[in-house]
Amino acid sequence: EVQLVESGGGLVQPGGSLRLSCAASGFPFSSSIMYWVRQAPGKGLEWVSYITGPGTGGANANFVKGRFFISRDNAKNTLYLQLNSLTTEDTAMYYCSKDPEGRTRGQGTQVTVSS
Repeated sequence: EVQLVESGGGLVQPGGSLRLSCAASGFPFSSSIMYWVRQAPGKGLEWVSYITGPGTGGANANFVKGRFFISRDNAKNTLYLQLNSLTTEDTAMYYCSKDPEGRTRGQGTQVTVSS
C-alpha cells in the first residue's frame, strides 16, 4: 500500500522559510519521480516541483521563481521541499505526490503565510 506522510508545515511570516518533508513507503521510492503539489483555499491542485528518482533532475513551476528547492534522500525514503521567501500567495495545503495531478498524494501539510 502506498503511503505518503507530509510534515513540516506551519505559520510563517512573509519572507520566511519552511522545510517540508514527506515520508514514503509501499512502492519503489528511489526509482520514482516524485512531485510536490499544492492547493490554495478555493483553488484547484497545482503542480509545484518534481524530482527524478536519482535526484539528478527536476523542475519547478514558473511561480516558484527560484524560491523553492526540492530534494530527496533515497536511503530514508524521504522527499523534501525547502520553501524560501514565502509570500501570502504561497498559503496552501502542500502534498507530496506520485503524479503531477496529485491523484496519489498524502494527507498534506498546511503552510500559512501571514503577518
